[in-house]
Amino acid sequence: MAQSPDKKAAPPVLIFWIIAGWVGYCLLPWYMLEDGLLSFTWLVDGYPFDEDYAPALFLIAQGEKLWLAPLLAALALPLFALRRAKSDPLYARMLILSGALGFGWLIAQGFGIGIRGFNFDWLETMFGDLGDRQFGMGYGGMITASAFLFLLTQGIAARGAINGDVFVVSAIGGVIAIVTAFVFFPIAKMLFAAFVTDDGAYSLSVFAAKFFDDRLWGLGCLAGARCGAAWNSLFLAILVGSITTVLGLCFALVVTRSGFRYKRAIRALTVLPIITPPFVIGLALILLFGLSGTITVFVSDLFGTQPTRWLYGMPGVLIAQTLAFTPIAFLVLIGVVEGVSPSMEEAAQTLRANRWQTFRTVSLPLMRPGLANAFLLGFIESMADFGNPLVLGGNFDVLSTEIFFAIVGAQYDQGRAAVLAMVLLFFTLSAFYAQRVWLGKKSYTTVSGKGDAGVHPLMPNGLAIPVMGVALGWALFTAVVYAMIIYGSVVELWGVNNSLTFKHYVTAFSVRFEAEGIRWTGAAWDSFWTTITIAAIAAPLTAAVGLVTAYLLTRQSFAGKNAFEFGTMLSFAIPGTVIGVSYILAFNVPPIEITGTGIILVISFIFRNMPVGVRAGIASMSQLDKSLDESSLTLGANSWQTFRRVILPLLRPAILAALVYSFVRAMTAISAVIFLVSAEYDMATSYIIGRVENNDYGLAIAYSTTLIFVMLTAVGLLQFLVGRVQIGRRTSFGAGRSS
Repeated sequence: MAQSPDKKAAPPVLIFWIIAGWVGYCLLPWYMLEDGLLSFTWLVDGYPFDEDYAPALFLIAQGEKLWLAPLLAALALPLFALRRAKSDPLYARMLILSGALGFGWLIAQGFGIGIRGFNFDWLETMFGDLGDRQFGMGYGGMITASAFLFLLTQGIAARGAINGDVFVVSAIGGVIAIVTAFVFFPIAKMLFAAFVTDDGAYSLSVFAAKFFDDRLWGLGCLAGARCGAAWNSLFLAILVGSITTVLGLCFALVVTRSGFRYKRAIRALTVLPIITPPFVIGLALILLFGLSGTITVFVSDLFGTQPTRWLYGMPGVLIAQTLAFTPIAFLVLIGVVEGVSPSMEEAAQTLRANRWQTFRTVSLPLMRPGLANAFLLGFIESMADFGNPLVLGGNFDVLSTEIFFAIVGAQYDQGRAAVLAMVLLFFTLSAFYAQRVWLGKKSYTTVSGKGDAGVHPLMPNGLAIPVMGVALGWALFTAVVYAMIIYGSVVELWGVNNSLTFKHYVTAFSVRFEAEGIRWTGAAWDSFWTTITIAAIAAPLTAAVGLVTAYLLTRQSFAGKNAFEFGTMLSFAIPGTVIGVSYILAFNVPPIEITGTGIILVISFIFRNMPVGVRAGIASMSQLDKSLDESSLTLGANSWQTFRRVILPLLRPAILAALVYSFVRAMTAISAVIFLVSAEYDMATSYIIGRVENNDYGLAIAYSTTLIFVMLTAVGLLQFLVGRVQIGRRTSFGAGRSS
């Protein structure tokens, strides 16, 4: 007699997580290894009895870490569900009870017990002195915690949540868990740190003293003195956001609404700063406008004036950030400008509107979402920028550098860094909210399923002349800056000895061939290979998390979906400087003790760049009809098989875009990295900053130039693999009504 569906064997995924939980508990080192998760020396160094490498079961057997014993009961519960049908209420109850007890106990003991015993006085009063300590979670703790989490989600699915779809419920649970652990928890830890006194207590007066500090909010600039870092950052960010949005729009209009012949060169030039370490442009400006800069010396000789340090301060930072972030505004706006339906513009001209009226009343209003997003990105990037203010800031204090000096300076004031980070976060979230309010709930959709092979009209002459002048002038200035970057890397000593040499490249990247093999003798190789490795690990994980999240947001409906989306996008609005500070405060102690390891760098990149994968996935999946999913499910495939075999193959452009973008950003990031690097895991950007601080500009620029070519290779590979999407519109410009 055939076995009924309800009586069939336990699902393979359930068996997998039961086995994973027992393996993590009984066989793998429970706590973090001193030489990191990627080391396997523990297999031949006292395992499994050495306390440093012992699994939880062996620790308990030796009378150590007895607070891990209750997890045995939670691991045993799912065994009783193996022979029960999924429709049996006990099946779901056992899995939910096992997951909730195990995961809840892990969290409770993780935060209740720290590096000095109990973390809370009431626990010590209740149970006495612990006489033991906790270490950071390792292989065993991580895998066992994951097993409990996914046993819990399988139990929830068995109760009928989201039609009993195990993959969807597990994906939602997994994303919520990691976003909570690596976004919400660090931010909350940072917020609490702002109220901590020297003796570990909490006090509003401590927060108030740091928050109302004159260095933060001082208005001395009104009387000709120095202004507070908060006002400096806010004013600078507003200027940068506004200027980059205008410049980005000019470039987008030149590429899409003009007959300019060298559009490809404009596109390439505007994208170049994205693949450049953020402070390199500041170095190039020093070579041009510094005390010994080419233009400074030329002007002073021409007019017989004394060179000044005008570049160091707000003017220099503003120019550097505008150069660095204009390409981001361009990339946002080019899609929006191209996306405006030509049929609407042609309809306006049919109604006898001239080209200027068409642009002002039809085209420009439909570009509002792009303009708002471009401004928001410029604002946030300016707030978060660390490298350019460090190189060019002088006495112009901004929040990002003040946070850095509060953490790494002689004062080491975590409370002040937390307060500064809170102010910075408040500004960025306020800009985020203001953008939403400005856009409102209006619809800006212009592209539907109907054919639209029209041609965008040319810009009116009154607009085309200033737009072309601004765009070409800024493009020329950008080209000069990059020429100076390359030239500065091959001169002996800028401003003193301008003879050509490759010694900076040799110092950084020399190689020696010996009988034993290749020896990487250059000073920069360690940080270069570390950066490549960390970026290569982080990129696919970033793409995976982002695309799974995008699938949930576009293909599934569940309670709390809006809050879920906000949580996954929160890291977009959080500047890297804030991420760096919050990670130091959150992950320097158990239960997740990863400061100084390569893991913290990988995790910071994943959650800093995850929104890019989410947005790329949403944009691509929105173009895929849901009937594809429904057909797959009708033919008997489950959600996981549908996602893997139907959806993913159709998302290759989005996957590659997320991969390359996250790889590039990991290679060039500095604002969060500067707080998280260690002697063992030094990244390229932090190494370059160190050279700049030692006034070794030649080596810094040579290293940066090398990184630029590495990034160009990555972007070129993306272009080769993906190519361009053809929209199906005519490319030649039709005759438009004159202005």
